[in-house]
Amino acid sequence: VGVGSGRFARALGVGYGLDPAHAPLLLAAARGVRVVRGVGERLPFRDGAFGAVLVVVTLCFADDPALLLREARRVLRPGGGVVLGDVFAESPWGERYRELGRAGHPFYSAARFLTREELAGALRAAGLRVVRARSTLRQSPTDAPAPEPVIEGDDPDAGFVGWLAVPA
Repeated sequence: VGVGSGRFARALGVGYGLDPAHAPLLLAAARGVRVVRGVGERLPFRDGAFGAVLVVVTLCFADDPALLLREARRVLRPGGGVVLGDVFAESPWGERYRELGRAGHPFYSAARFLTREELAGALRAAGLRVVRARSTLRQSPTDAPAPEPVIEGDDPDAGFVGWLAVPA
């Protein structure tokens, strides 16, 4: 959900991608992703269609993140999970991106970053619970990017956190 250009979907072996933007879907299709134009709040797939739903830096652009998560839950097969990758509002990276948005950045001005508490509440409301977390981007968002390891757990100082959520 929110496949964009398909760069990450291809690297992760994701077969289907959904996005509301037409131009990025052309790039995703060229990368071998089967694409569907649509929004996460109204997934055009049958109940239980997928073993996993990948949502990476997408909730901040959704009109209704809670509804998107309910839809992700709906299309999961039994035993499946929702993989979320997010930048939280209270993280140094979230603060930096919100600052850029206020300054008129064309990408970040459209984003509404969630707090950990907001996302956790939306997951609970969707009938999902987090069973695993991994974190990265502990470097400052103003420093030159440098490779760093991913760590197990939800590090509140990390700029990017991945959560695996399964039906509660």
